[in-house]
Amino acid sequence: MTDDLATCRQRIDELDAQLIDLLNQRAEVVLRVGHAKRGDDSAIFVPHREKQVFDRLARYNRGPLSNDSLRAIWREIMSASLALEKPLTICHFAQPGSFTHMAARLKFGQSVAYTPVESHAEVFAEVERGHADYGVVPIENSTDGGITDTIDCFLTTRLRIVNEMSMRIRHHLMARCPPDEIRRIYSKHTVFGQCHRWLSAHMPRAELIETGSTTQAAERAAAEPGSAAIGNKEAAHAFELSLIAQDIEDNTTNTTRFLVLADPKRAAEPTGDDKTSIMFGVQDRPGALYEALIPFHAAAVSLSRIESRPSKRQPWEYLFFIDILAHEKDPRVRDCLAELARCTSVLQVLGSYPRSSAPLND
Repeated sequence: MTDDLATCRQRIDELDAQLIDLLNQRAEVVLRVGHAKRGDDSAIFVPHREKQVFDRLARYNRGPLSNDSLRAIWREIMSASLALEKPLTICHFAQPGSFTHMAARLKFGQSVAYTPVESHAEVFAEVERGHADYGVVPIENSTDGGITDTIDCFLTTRLRIVNEMSMRIRHHLMARCPPDEIRRIYSKHTVFGQCHRWLSAHMPRAELIETGSTTQAAERAAAEPGSAAIGNKEAAHAFELSLIAQDIEDNTTNTTRFLVLADPKRAAEPTGDDKTSIMFGVQDRPGALYEALIPFHAAAVSLSRIESRPSKRQPWEYLFFIDILAHEKDPRVRDCLAELARCTSVLQVLGSYPRSSAPLND
């Protein structure tokens, strides 16, 4: 038994040495790619290329490692590769420990730089000014629907959506005091809504106080006696809070979708499994929205989401945000957009990008 174990460990050491050699050979090729990209100002992060890599890994994989495990390993390899090609800066909403920061890290890995800001609008602004290469913002939650702060930012931006990802949202109650000493709980208003039943059953007398982010909530809970916060485990660790109760969200499939924003020159090419987001306005007359959607039905183009927001230009004027399950370069989509342009007051393609297949943290 001891001899077998020693043999296995020796074999692992030999394979580790081979892996290191192969990874460094890969890194040398990456450096050449980075040099070529700098010569023609190409994008360093290429969403459609990333999807091709992950799809190829799944085809090659024969186990026992799962496809999810391989993706997690390769995400860090690709993160280190991005840093070799060119130092990247990712701007995201809320401080480290927030759900958006977690999503950004799961997407881009540990080897890039992260810049937190306090509002969704600031993310857009930092990328537009060239202070960050990419931005990450939440766009919708499976329980609460669209994130209006993000949606409204698309009314005035030139940025494009180049990627999307989703993340399972798990909420935990955290504090430095015992449960019976908790008098107030801090978190975002959407988090309170997602944990309403649990809070009503277990903390009916606690005062619920809204904050701008779950990280701010954890910071307040750490500083005030008798206070708790609802957030994720990273926030609890960052502010040295104990987990009082875990997974307190009412919906066990609670998921948030996030978008990656970039300059239009970094737009994603078709992969065969894509999504396109558009924004349009219609004239205030009966049947206008129905008429706008007819081309998609006639071309058998699927729509996965439609949401309306006030245009902010004049009272009772609305803009519609739609997600199409195809790339804007698909001939059917091009034809639909041409038809749509004829019956709308404004039309803007917000971006085409690879469709997310599963939460990053499943």
